[in-house]
Amino acid sequence: MIRVALYSGSFDPVTNGHIDVIRAAMGLCDRLVVAIGTHPGKSPLFTVEERADLLRQVCAEDALAKNCELAVSTFAGLAVEAAREHGASVIIRGLRDGTDLDYEMSMAGMNGVMAPAIQTVFLPAGLNVRHITATLVRQVALMGGDVTAFAPAPVVEALRRKARA
Repeated sequence: MIRVALYSGSFDPVTNGHIDVIRAAMGLCDRLVVAIGTHPGKSPLFTVEERADLLRQVCAEDALAKNCELAVSTFAGLAVEAAREHGASVIIRGLRDGTDLDYEMSMAGMNGVMAPAIQTVFLPAGLNVRHITATLVRQVALMGGDVTAFAPAPVVEALRRKARA
């Protein structure tokens, strides 16, 4: 039986924190679906296509090394519905701190009622990436700051291009 997990987020942009969670998740499943959430009321810096391309670029090598099939997709509704659509039995959620835990526990509870067969698994972010948020990375990059410690090289370069535009 193939174990399928879904890790959702906006990934605007994908950061070293996201990569840390993705690497850990790849060790728990045979197929990892990284699902990019889209929301019509939000104005992301990167298009959904750019985010998907960046995720594939920065995660492909790890997927091969961990013998985990990587899929990148988008969804506009509930993450639990996206998990169902992809046949995932697990939803992966990354945790940085207690604030994340409080929020994610509520989400896991709601998802558990809506889809009891789908288990939520919390993965703690590594100490070296716990402080990283996509919002801060975006802000620092757009203000001309160096984000090489916070995002993979292809993402840093894409941020530089956006900042120059």
